[in-house]
Amino acid sequence: MDAQQVLTLGQQALYLLLTVAAPLLLTALAIGLVVSIVQAATQIHEATLSFVPKLLGAVLVLTVTGPWMLSSLIEFIQRTLTGIPGLVR
Repeated sequence: MDAQQVLTLGQQALYLLLTVAAPLLLTALAIGLVVSIVQAATQIHEATLSFVPKLLGAVLVLTVTGPWMLSSLIEFIQRTLTGIPGLVR
C-alpha cells in the first residue's frame, strides 16, 4: 500500500462523511437561522426555543434519510474491506 492509495482512501472517506452529515447539518443550520430571526423579532431569548426545533428537525431528517445514510456507509465499508487483500501485497 503506497501513499497515493492511502490518500485516495482518506479522500473517499472524508467525502462520504460530508455527504452523509450534510442533511443533518444543513437542517440544523436552517432551523437555527429561522429560530434566531424569530427570537430577534420577538425579543424572546429562551435556550429551549432553539434546541427543541433543532432536535425535532434532526429526528425528522434521520427518519427520512437514515436508510440512505446507512446503506452508503455499509457500501463504503464493504468496498474497503473487500479491497484490503488487493492493497496488501
